[in-house]
Amino acid sequence: MDVLRLARLFSSPCPVKPFILQCLDPLRARWAGGREGHAWLRAMGLTGPMSAAFSRSVSELPFGQGSRKNTHSPSSDSSQPSPTTTQEEEEENFGTLSDKYSSRRMFRKSTAQLYNLRLREQGVEDEESELEPNTWQGRRNTPYWYFFQCKHLIKEGELAEALDLFERQMLKEERLQPLECNYTVLIGGCGRAGYLKKAFKLYNDMKKRDLEPSDATYTALFNVCAESPWKDSALQSALKLRQQLQARNFQLNLKTYHALLKMTAMCADLRMCFDVFKEIVHKGHVVTEETFSFLLMGCIQDKKTGFRYALQVWRQMLSLGLQPSRHIYNLMLGAARDCSLGDPEVASALLLRPREEMVLLQPPAGGWRARRAAQAGMIDSMSARLHVETLEKQLFLEPSQALERPQEPQEATVSSKAQPEVETKVDPNDTALASMPPWGLEANLLTLGAVPPNVISLGTVTTPADRLALMGGLEGFLGKMAEHGLQPDIKTLTLLAEVVEPGSPAESLLLTVMDTHRVEADVTFFNTLIRKKSKLGDLEGAKALLPVLAKRGIIPNMQTFCNLAIGCRRPGDGLQLLADMKKSQMTPNTYIYSTLINAALKKLDYTYLIDILKDMRRNRVPVNEVVIRQLEFAAQYPPTFDRYKGKNTYLEKIDGFRAYYKQWLKVMPAEETPHPWQKFRTKPKGDETLPEADEDRGLGGR
Repeated sequence: MDVLRLARLFSSPCPVKPFILQCLDPLRARWAGGREGHAWLRAMGLTGPMSAAFSRSVSELPFGQGSRKNTHSPSSDSSQPSPTTTQEEEEENFGTLSDKYSSRRMFRKSTAQLYNLRLREQGVEDEESELEPNTWQGRRNTPYWYFFQCKHLIKEGELAEALDLFERQMLKEERLQPLECNYTVLIGGCGRAGYLKKAFKLYNDMKKRDLEPSDATYTALFNVCAESPWKDSALQSALKLRQQLQARNFQLNLKTYHALLKMTAMCADLRMCFDVFKEIVHKGHVVTEETFSFLLMGCIQDKKTGFRYALQVWRQMLSLGLQPSRHIYNLMLGAARDCSLGDPEVASALLLRPREEMVLLQPPAGGWRARRAAQAGMIDSMSARLHVETLEKQLFLEPSQALERPQEPQEATVSSKAQPEVETKVDPNDTALASMPPWGLEANLLTLGAVPPNVISLGTVTTPADRLALMGGLEGFLGKMAEHGLQPDIKTLTLLAEVVEPGSPAESLLLTVMDTHRVEADVTFFNTLIRKKSKLGDLEGAKALLPVLAKRGIIPNMQTFCNLAIGCRRPGDGLQLLADMKKSQMTPNTYIYSTLINAALKKLDYTYLIDILKDMRRNRVPVNEVVIRQLEFAAQYPPTFDRYKGKNTYLEKIDGFRAYYKQWLKVMPAEETPHPWQKFRTKPKGDETLPEADEDRGLGGR
């Protein structure tokens, strides 16, 4: 019997009980009263009130009637009940009477712990529903509108707001499909801030959306690697990206190559930087002064021989007919401040060699077309490759190879401006060209021509003032800038203030040069002069510059007082500086206290040290790692200290300092170093934890 017929029987208005008993076979009629009957009816789709009524009807039947056989069966008589069937029916119906009195079918265990878990899950669901963005109710904007808004915010220095506008409003609320320009402008903003992790996350999201990155995208990615505070991890990311581009045979333009050159200059060494430079030339790109500026940045990274490298790159740039910019002059001053000359004999062989013996990047000779092409920076490809190889050999020349070629004998003629002490062989104790005033030298290594014949070799070049003297001194350097139609800016004068001889007339001449070129002074320039005088121990001379600041309308900042603290070598001067800052309603920071602690530590003045710590405690200035390291060193006993062997006047009060220092540590707050990317994060602090920062720090190191 099919299901459709059974359903018709239940839906008919007439009583269905006799018909069901006649149609169902004895086995199913037997099961209808037990547990299996309910399961069978449920499987047949007949659950509900009708099925319940049916089960009750079957259970209410007398045992004899429920055990009747089918009338259609030819082998049995339905009028006579069987004893065996009645016994089986009783066994099957045992325990089913409670179905009539109980309607509860399921029993669930419940405890306090399960109830708490259920409430907690319900709370998490409520929080997730609150975090879901609401439907955007404002007017619909376009992706280009978001592009210009993000560009404006990044230009104003609001990178975090630009990222929030893109990720929350554009993607989550308005649910717009972003374009390539939306990602590129944000990656560029992350590049200027050095936000490496976010930039590559945006780049990966861009690829997942099947958007093709442009040249500007790759330029921004290489730039963020160059600006990242963790150089090792940034170098690995940049090299991996470069390998992916090479595998795709992607051709970079000159701007992207410049970003790659900047990355190698900041994160790698000069050799890798020069490999990228050779690739630029081999690809046929026009080399500009911007290209050489990134090469100079790579030279500055080599602190041992970077100044000689910078002079060689400078000469190659001039031989191409390229005009240096003010930025390149500032880079040369940075090389003179931070880098050494290297081996004097190798530097003499490479920098003082006559012009005809030097193999330089010469512009092509010929007619006016060739000269015009040379002025534009376009040179023959094959000639450029040969000259680049020659420049690489000269830069990374070994000392033995540099001295193989014998020097031609030169006359030891002394010009009228030179003093009689100059001889054919320079005394190793003398500095380079020390017989002449450093601001009036005729020998200027920035000039492409030959050096004067009286200059035989370079002596000991140790200080930044000596390296400035090789570039013509103060007047020679400024004169060289005037030849190229350039005037110094405040950054140029600040760098000159760092490299001139301390206490020399050239240092006092800087203010005159500033007024001559109408350059507006800033507090950084005067802080440089104050720091130089304080390092010499001239505290009164450093304080004499404060009225000059007031006359020019410049307000001293915290760095000004920190530079004054360098010259406070006596306890009275340091405590007076703290009192003056208190009168000026300025609270000293950790750097000022660290400078004073360093001065007290050099003299083992524990009384002065305790006074500094007391003032630091009164102002509730947080302690950083540098201060803790200084104080831990001060609290240690010397290795040869024996209080029972003899009396040491310097270490008499160390026990008192140790006791005060132990109590001082318990009440002082600690300074937490902020993560450099924390201000750019758009998520709450709990979402992006700092173990990621620790991982980046482990890769690159600060």
